[in-house]
Amino acid sequence: MEKTIRIVLTTLLAASACCLAWMCYDSVTTPIKFNESREYREGKVIDRLKDIRRAEAAYKSEKGEYTASFDTLIDYVKNAKEAIVLKEGELTDEQLNEGMTEKKAVALGLIKRDTTYVSVLVSLFGESYPIDSIRYIPFSDGQEFELAKAEIMAGNVPVKVMEAKAPFASYLSGLDKQELINLTELEEKLGHYAGTKFGDINSANNNAGNWE
Repeated sequence: MEKTIRIVLTTLLAASACCLAWMCYDSVTTPIKFNESREYREGKVIDRLKDIRRAEAAYKSEKGEYTASFDTLIDYVKNAKEAIVLKEGELTDEQLNEGMTEKKAVALGLIKRDTTYVSVLVSLFGESYPIDSIRYIPFSDGQEFELAKAEIMAGNVPVKVMEAKAPFASYLSGLDKQELINLTELEEKLGHYAGTKFGDINSANNNAGNWE
């Protein structure tokens, strides 16, 4: 009887020790795995945000404002044309000092300036870029980035601003839930946006990303 009890106790102690060892191992490896996955996914999200930023900058350059509509932005990138001036030859310092202008030099055949037009899509990203997917947050199962625009006063000057963002919950879903909660709560306590974004509709920050 005593032998049986001793065997049972030994087995329970061994099982407890194994359980404790696993818990210690898991408590160390879970944050590491979470951070590795977060870093990988966030890299893809940042790449997409950079593309949105480039497209919005091109749109604003032509239209004078940003857009908060992906339909509008995608249509612009697909169909708008950008003028590219092909230059052959430059005015010398001597010609400039003599009052020669570029327009006059072109008329005289001293230099060449030809204008050609290419699509904004080709100019920004290349013809094969999947522009229709630019709205979707990677790893989010089809969720879209949040776009917003505004006009604020910087001193006495009105400034057009925008932001594009993706919350942690959208692209870190499927990872350890407690780690995701901890990360979100930490960023919120620090007064940071709980996710990845660029720009800010409340301040002019030159469309800086919060990863930069």
